[in-house]
Amino acid sequence: MPRFLRRLPSSYSFLLVILTTVLLLGGCQITAPLRSPEATAPPLVFRGGPAADSTARVDSISVADIQWADFFADSVLVELVDTALRENLDLRTTLQRIEVARANLRFARGALLPSVDAVASAGIDRYGDYTQNGIGNYDTNFSDNISGNQRIPYPVTPDYFLGLRSSWEIDLWGKLRSRRRAAYTRFLASEQGVRAIVTELVAQVATRYYELLALDNERGVLLRNIKLQEQALEIIKIQKLGGRATELAVQQFRAQLLRTQGLEAEVQQRIVETENQLNFLLGRYPGPIRRGIPLRNQHVPEAVSAGLPVQMLQRRPDIRAAELALQATRADVDAARAAFFPSFTLTPYVGFNSFRAAQLLTPSSIAFGLLGGLSAPILNRNALRATYGRATAESIIAYYNYQRTIQRSFQEVSTSLRGIANYNRVFLLKQQEVEALSNAVSISNDLFLANYATYLEVITAQRNVLEAELALTNTRRTQFLLLIDLYRSLGGGWQSAK
Repeated sequence: MPRFLRRLPSSYSFLLVILTTVLLLGGCQITAPLRSPEATAPPLVFRGGPAADSTARVDSISVADIQWADFFADSVLVELVDTALRENLDLRTTLQRIEVARANLRFARGALLPSVDAVASAGIDRYGDYTQNGIGNYDTNFSDNISGNQRIPYPVTPDYFLGLRSSWEIDLWGKLRSRRRAAYTRFLASEQGVRAIVTELVAQVATRYYELLALDNERGVLLRNIKLQEQALEIIKIQKLGGRATELAVQQFRAQLLRTQGLEAEVQQRIVETENQLNFLLGRYPGPIRRGIPLRNQHVPEAVSAGLPVQMLQRRPDIRAAELALQATRADVDAARAAFFPSFTLTPYVGFNSFRAAQLLTPSSIAFGLLGGLSAPILNRNALRATYGRATAESIIAYYNYQRTIQRSFQEVSTSLRGIANYNRVFLLKQQEVEALSNAVSISNDLFLANYATYLEVITAQRNVLEAELALTNTRRTQFLLLIDLYRSLGGGWQSAK
């Protein structure tokens, strides 16, 4: 039995032992280990890529391994992405969140070290005549063992102190270490958050850029058709004068021309909107955007490799951030569990202490002391239970969020993989459709001039080829957007440019 317990009455010693045991057992009961719900294991290969049970070889090289400066072949797009990474305000805001996380980490690390304060204090005490200190000080002044400056001022007693005071909580149960671990993992998660913002920003800039190229291509198609339709309108007017066409035919051709001109005006507005959106991503005010390679000359790869799912899990920033957030919440649970157990605190001090200011800095006024104490929660356990329950719930939420992030990533990769393959086939079919309809326009014009086709057949042929050319442009744009989305969903884009 410890010496201080032997000095207490036996009933007090027994009561203290019982109280300590109850506290420790109560802490153990309230803080059972947290168990995460069971989750389904992720697939070994991506749906849309080589099948796991086929003889096809699963390529371990992923398109996401390519740095964004090498992934995009258009030098103008590379320049725009580089500008966005320097000037985008959302990215700058996220970088400041890293500084917040770094400050929290420094605070958590400092909690493990003793706090030392420089103290200079002065005070006075007026003890009552019927108090232990009042009687003791008065009686001490009559002692033969003291004289002169050693006599205690009476009835008002000053107290001066100049020195250092410290407080240090000894982390017996790992509470402070758990808080430090939570702060550290949140700091790492904030860094992954920046990578996720960079990945998303690169994808958004590239998406807006290819949408802009697609709109340019649409406008070119419309302008070309407007020119052809203007020529057709002039021809039908001449035929009307010769008695070979009616006013109805003239108005039909004119209505088609007006419709195409209206579509061209709408595309111009969409170009302005897309340029403004792109400028916002670049951290700039509205203005024109320089273009590079036209959409029709941009190369789309016939096949891309997604690599292995395990590579995506390690590379994708939002998955890593969700995993680190889960680790941080589990550390919070450990800290909340440890709060139920007694804390041991040391409070040493050293300095000069005197009741006379003139004697304060003399060697005989040097004082030091050390106090160690255990404190355990008794009446505030409901607050601790609430904290533990909240930390547990947040940990389970973080677990579900982690699983949801993984499932969403597989969905995005699978959709993009299958979409790239399907839209490559769609593009080839659309090309053949445009070629066939272009031939139909030429044939309908010849037949109309030879009185073997009506003007309605000519109008229908012209409208069909226009819609097919616009659909071909939209298909080309979708191909690039799917490729960009696959690159982003695999975790590519946050790597620094060479």
